[in-house]
Amino acid sequence: MTASSDPPPARRPGPRAPAVAAARAVAGLLLGAVTAAVELVLLAAAALLMAYALAFSRGQRAVPAVVADGARRLTELERRRLAFLGEAGAAEYGPLRALAYLVLRVPVGLLGGVILGLIGVGAATGVELALGWWVTGRHLDGIPPTWWIVLYTGVAGIVLLFLAVQGLVGVAALERAVARRCLGPSPLAEYERRIAQLSVTRAEVVDAVDDERRRIERDLHDGVQQRLVALGMLIGRARRAGDHERASELLKQAHEESQRALADLREVTWRVYPAALDGEGLRAALESVAERSAVPVTIGYDVPGRPPHAVETAAYFVVCEAVTNAAKHSGAGRVRVEVAGSGTMIGVRIEDDGTGGADPSGGGLAGLARRVAALDGTFAVHSPPGGPTVITAELPCG
Repeated sequence: MTASSDPPPARRPGPRAPAVAAARAVAGLLLGAVTAAVELVLLAAAALLMAYALAFSRGQRAVPAVVADGARRLTELERRRLAFLGEAGAAEYGPLRALAYLVLRVPVGLLGGVILGLIGVGAATGVELALGWWVTGRHLDGIPPTWWIVLYTGVAGIVLLFLAVQGLVGVAALERAVARRCLGPSPLAEYERRIAQLSVTRAEVVDAVDDERRRIERDLHDGVQQRLVALGMLIGRARRAGDHERASELLKQAHEESQRALADLREVTWRVYPAALDGEGLRAALESVAERSAVPVTIGYDVPGRPPHAVETAAYFVVCEAVTNAAKHSGAGRVRVEVAGSGTMIGVRIEDDGTGGADPSGGGLAGLARRVAALDGTFAVHSPPGGPTVITAELPCG
């Protein structure tokens, strides 16, 4: 998984999200019933064409071109419809697999249409009963609305509605299963893809470790080493000074230089690995990043318990590198860090109000992408010119 410049993912869904998802699912099943009826007619015509092709082409062309093209078009239409049901996986199929998918999904789609029709009939009957009992006075079947009749009818309607809704849920699950089985990659292809992905991830992790070592070497060479050289020179000048006051002044400068060298060394060791991660956890380490940052940083932390050590480490370095980049390159006036998750996934989001234009393929961000990919996570950078820059990472805890 590499860094991308896609827009940042949406925030946590609100309370209306389940209702919207349910409405989309019902719309998808309704469309599926309509397309199933159309596909049934087309499959009957395709069967005649294929029988003709088998009879007159001596078995050399089992799937006529018009049938193959129609199967592909209908299958692509069904894949767009499946997005309403939450199925948007990769698809690998030819004419025969497309035909097999259509043959299997037609009865499933028709079943969904029958269930939706029964729900509609039940709703219309309930409205007719209510109007007849309490508005028009025309009782259905001449039965007056006594309390036990109303109770019996209400309970029966709720039970039937529950069964119908469960049927729709089952049809939606069956639609997704048929699509994955017929249109998705084969198990062997999936294993090969996974092996290739792990090989790439392993190579990227090795590159990330090498980049980290080179960065540490630069920090030591350009910072700590230079200060130690200056410290040695000051001590040498103090030893050679004939004047006591001059020697005292040089020793004072050497002491100050030693303090600066010690501060640089602490900074390098902190960037290599913060000790707070082992002791107090990710939250304390992020608070230390905020305290040491040159720009104001606000931390929002909502993670129950302690994530796995590898996840804590990756999340820390994502935040640390993003805050450092915001302070050094973006001209940001503030940085907002949000870390939230559950027992299965940790989400990290860093937003600054800088000038934007961050390059996801740059050394620091590319290294973060490789670090996140080593945990099977996702990493994205959205930084349009003019800002704001948003960096997100999703880290699985399993």
